Amino acid sequence: MAELRATGVQVSFHNCNAASKQTRAELVPVLAELAGPEGVRVLLHSLAFGSLLPFLPQEGQEDVITPRQMDMTVDVMGHSLVYWVRDLYVAGLLPRGAKVFALTSRGDGRVMPSYGAVSAAKSALASHVRQLAVELAPSGVSVNALRAGLTLTPALLRIPGSEGLAQYATDSNPHGRLTVPEDVAEAVVMLSATDSSWMTGNVIDVDGGEGLV
Repeated sequence: MAELRATGVQVSFHNCNAASKQTRAELVPVLAELAGPEGVRVLLHSLAFGSLLPFLPQEGQEDVITPRQMDMTVDVMGHSLVYWVRDLYVAGLLPRGAKVFALTSRGDGRVMPSYGAVSAAKSALASHVRQLAVELAPSGVSVNALRAGLTLTPALLRIPGSEGLAQYATDSNPHGRLTVPEDVAEAVVMLSATDSSWMTGNVIDVDGGEGLV
């Protein structure tokens, strides 16, 4: 926080449940006060909280995902995007030229051990991006998903076999390395540099070509 403030920008952190209706009700007025008349120019939705359990019993792993865990995973990682965008829109905080980004992963189209519920959430997220893009187009607000390459995050390390996934991604990436948070941040900055909403409803790969090979 101190490092950010040293650049001369205003910083406000809130440690709370971002998927909670109550949190949105409490924070939207705060965001309105912080943003002022310009509104929220960039909304980055990045929630990584879900159950990593198989659908069926496995050898040595009898636990399977429950309906409650399945619903929670898809709601937190997928549906919450809709609710945040809607609350900000209703509050008049998404001005023309605003950008909405949802972070997704290549798991939206691949099968990995115990990743089924998260994969479903990522697929729902892509669908929500398309729908929101169409509904917000008349307002001049773009909505896109950023599909980052494999990045060493705390969420990744929770996935069974993550070390093997990281090694495979490193070896196969044309750049010879994994994606880092700075790569994604640069994409957000680049895509937010214009008020145009013409690029919208897409899943944009930010992976250094990882998905090409």
